[in-house]
Amino acid sequence: MIPKATVTRLADYLRVLASVAERRILVVSSEDLAVASGVGSATLRKDLSFLGPMGVRGVGYDVARLRARIELALGLDRGHRVVLVGLGNLGSALVGYDGFARRGFTVVGLFDVAPDLVGRTVAVGTAADGYTDLTVRHVDELVSAAIDLGATVGVVATPDAAAQSAVDALVDAGIECILSFASIDPVTPPHVDLRRVDLAVELQILSFANAHKAQRARPVRATCRDASILTATPVDPDRVPVGAHSRTDR
Repeated sequence: MIPKATVTRLADYLRVLASVAERRILVVSSEDLAVASGVGSATLRKDLSFLGPMGVRGVGYDVARLRARIELALGLDRGHRVVLVGLGNLGSALVGYDGFARRGFTVVGLFDVAPDLVGRTVAVGTAADGYTDLTVRHVDELVSAAIDLGATVGVVATPDAAAQSAVDALVDAGIECILSFASIDPVTPPHVDLRRVDLAVELQILSFANAHKAQRARPVRATCRDASILTATPVDPDRVPVGAHSRTDR
């Protein structure tokens, strides 16, 4: 069993590898992949060890082969059919996100309750892969339509008040993988995997990190025992050795 923390990092490695492949790079070293992913080389090698023998010492990883192995581990090789509930500002932005198709997720159904949205035709896809016109359906049709469409993933982008009912409908349709952008915690059966993305919480975490970064950067007040600091020769920033501010591999 692959640990959840490793699964999260595998998804990030896959993102980096996609960028590497776009630059037509065929082989990548563990050090370069680790730096681009923001992890240490040891962590990366341990994560990739769950995939079986992969890299060649002194050579690196075959980009295409490693991408295929990660996609297989994440279950992306089968492809997923996605239904999206809620076509407000956030839902509309998600429809235009080209990352779905590039990572094996195909949006096959759109649902809302707003009279001005139901019945509207929306172009889903990318210019590179082509667009598909989908008609927005009323959420009352969600259960039967999701079953007919063979949906495997549900995305909830509704207001909080409607999130639980949307999740319930997705569960009734037999969907066991749900991504919710509501700030509430919808209740689901034990067999359903639900991940919740609360944008406000993510911003709060960033605020915390920024506040502590500011504290670490704050200068320390000199004491009597540190009097030598006050008379020390100032450091000329233009003469600091080149390697003084270089980033070391974590």
